[in-house]
Amino acid sequence: MAEDLERAIKILDETGCTCVACKGESTYRSIDRGVTPLIVWLDSNTDMMGYSVADKVVGKGAALLYCLLGVRRVYGRVMSVAAMKVLRSNGIEATWGALAESIMNRKKTGNCPIEAATASVDDPAEALEVIRETLKALN
Repeated sequence: MAEDLERAIKILDETGCTCVACKGESTYRSIDRGVTPLIVWLDSNTDMMGYSVADKVVGKGAALLYCLLGVRRVYGRVMSVAAMKVLRSNGIEATWGALAESIMNRKKTGNCPIEAATASVDDPAEALEVIRETLKALN
């Protein structure tokens, strides 16, 4: 429901959360950066079917993970064009505060490593493996 997305955006705007998911009375929040909250929810088999999500930054990698999670709507304060296309092509409503050609890395010196790693990936399950490998290499 639209109210779920409005509530998720409000929580995102009013707290230090990086990612908020709402469905009815249920709310999941995270202060972790990047795709970490999505990996945690996937690894813990959190049922996110039909949830509406507000996220600070949504790149293609995050969009592919949201497909695996089964969410219904995603709002990104900043969303890449590639993320928007992935979400919409998978039947997930995508809205944003700012639409960017790509997501920059945290130092603003180039593309986000997750965005770059998933540039040629369209399958969500494959994306999860690629993202895990990328995160391992970064740490």
